Amino acid sequence: MAGKLVMLVAASLVLHCCNYVYAMSLTEPNQVIHVTGKVLCQDCSQSYNEWIHGAKPIKGCRVSLTCMDQRKRVMYYGSDETDEEGQFDLTVDKYTDPNFCFARLLYSPDPTCNVMTNFGGGQYGVKLLRPTAIYRDVINYMIGPFYYTSPMCEKPDITGSD
Repeated sequence: MAGKLVMLVAASLVLHCCNYVYAMSLTEPNQVIHVTGKVLCQDCSQSYNEWIHGAKPIKGCRVSLTCMDQRKRVMYYGSDETDEEGQFDLTVDKYTDPNFCFARLLYSPDPTCNVMTNFGGGQYGVKLLRPTAIYRDVINYMIGPFYYTSPMCEKPDITGSD
C-alpha cells in the first residue's frame, strides 16, 4: 500500500515538473498566452457570509496585462473590458515570457463599487505563475478573481499628511 502511494506521488511530481518545464521554456515566437479571470464587487455592509459568497460581477471594468523583458522594458501592454458576467480574456500573440507578465485592475465604471482592493491581488498586480492549461502553442492562465468595493468601505487616511 505504501509503495503504491509513493509511486503515485512520484508520478504526479514528474508530470507537474514536465508541465512546468514546458511552460518555462518559451523559445518559440508563435506561442499564444491567454489570461482569463473575473472582476467582482464585494459589499462590506453585508454580513460576513454574504460578503464572502455574495460578490456580484461588474460589467465594463478594465483589466490590464503588462509584460516586460529581463531588463524591465515593456514588451507588451494590453487591456480588456469585462463582460456581463465580470469575465475578461486577454490574449498575447507576441513573443513574450509569461514569467515577466502581471495583470492588474485599472478602473470600474460602477459608481457604487469603484474602490480597488488588493483582495485577489488586483490593485498591485498578479504575476503569471502557473499555467492552468497548455495545449500545442497556447498557454492559458486563470487568475483572480479581482475585487472592487463600495466607497463607504474605503479605509480612511490616518497618516496625518495634508
